[in-house]
Amino acid sequence: MRRISSAVHIDASADRVWAVLTDFERFHEWNPFLVEAAGRAVPGARLTLRFRLPDGGREVVFRPTVLESVPGRLLRWRGRFGVPGIFDGVHSFELTARDGGTHVLQSERFSGLLVPFSGSVITPSERGFRGLTDALKARAESSAGAPGPRRR
Repeated sequence: MRRISSAVHIDASADRVWAVLTDFERFHEWNPFLVEAAGRAVPGARLTLRFRLPDGGREVVFRPTVLESVPGRLLRWRGRFGVPGIFDGVHSFELTARDGGTHVLQSERFSGLLVPFSGSVITPSERGFRGLTDALKARAESSAGAPGPRRR
């Protein structure tokens, strides 16, 4: 098993951070790691996510399942490459009100037979996490972070 994480303090309410984090249709506007996203942040829902490894790395599309979604507090999904137990990742965003803003901890726990051989994906993903949390901070603290009208 391997775990990576990134944390940031955002000068915005947890509700505002949550709104940016779950407005998947607008990820392409600000998110340098999860460059495209679709779906709903509700337990049992399947998301479609495209991530891009830093420094012009390759892009991968995967379809994780939302495990938990507590508005303003927690978003957690599980993604798999192949069958269960080969390469699984449980990704979490934990939001905590703190010091007049929101502390965000993004983490992923990788498990499965291929994890020891997956450094070429996991190591750059850690840099991608930092890029994502930094971009989330910038977006949530800016006027551009206000969610737009929902398309149906």
